[in-house]
Amino acid sequence: MKVNGLSPLFLPLCRLLWPGRLAGLSMTLLKATALEAAILAGHLLLYPTGLIQERRAAPGGAPSAADGTLALPVRPGAPVVLLHGFIDNRSVFVLLRRSLVQHGRQRVESLNYSPLTCDIRIAAELLGRHVEEICERTGSARIDIVGHSLGGLIARYYVQCLGGDLRVRTLVTLGTPHSGTRVAPLANAHPIVRQMRPGSEVIEELARPAPGCRTRFVSFWSDLDSVMVPLETACLEHPDLDTQNVRVTGIGHLAMPVHPAVAAGIREALDATHPGDQQTGGLTVA
Repeated sequence: MKVNGLSPLFLPLCRLLWPGRLAGLSMTLLKATALEAAILAGHLLLYPTGLIQERRAAPGGAPSAADGTLALPVRPGAPVVLLHGFIDNRSVFVLLRRSLVQHGRQRVESLNYSPLTCDIRIAAELLGRHVEEICERTGSARIDIVGHSLGGLIARYYVQCLGGDLRVRTLVTLGTPHSGTRVAPLANAHPIVRQMRPGSEVIEELARPAPGCRTRFVSFWSDLDSVMVPLETACLEHPDLDTQNVRVTGIGHLAMPVHPAVAAGIREALDATHPGDQQTGGLTVA
């Protein structure tokens, strides 16, 4: 994937985001850094708009694109739940949500979990309650989830450890520390950051056998993700899981839920037929 680059005025930011890499600094790194800075600035402006939970569509309703843009014909498929990362909210998914709706995914919901959340396991339990409510309201037996960073880890815990594979058809993770990340050691004061460290109880639980797991996992990871240390921690490797790892080049952590090429890859992953799907009357159901 390629992104548009700006000038080397962002060199100080490079030193902050990628310490120790300046010896081999490339234009690709400068472009990625510039993009991260632009996305961060835009997200700070949008952040207040995502502080509260979004309004839910009425049962049986066919919501239109929230921004008034023309959507393609509605395609059958499971509802899609978007789950944000650490110290974030649903506003991070404004562009991804628009892309999904424009391409026919009308049942898309962005969930907020509390910024005071201190335990991945509790957050996963709350996610499970949201999923049950969504399934009951929409009449769908299964859903798809897209999780950015910590959101992907919360969703994975729900799927693997709390029986969520009965409800989740496909889980797409974006820059999620599946094996734990060593970034920002000073952040260990926060308990949920400690749970994202290699060797934590949560990471060890996720490494345990998970025979018969019904969920398909697609993990997007970037070669310039400064939050993933090491980079490969965003890859999901587990002998009992149906996994696919997708490498993204030239963009950083914040760009994962924003970049149009990643959005296209997410749509492709969600549109793929799952081995457990059944075709009934032209519709794919679980």
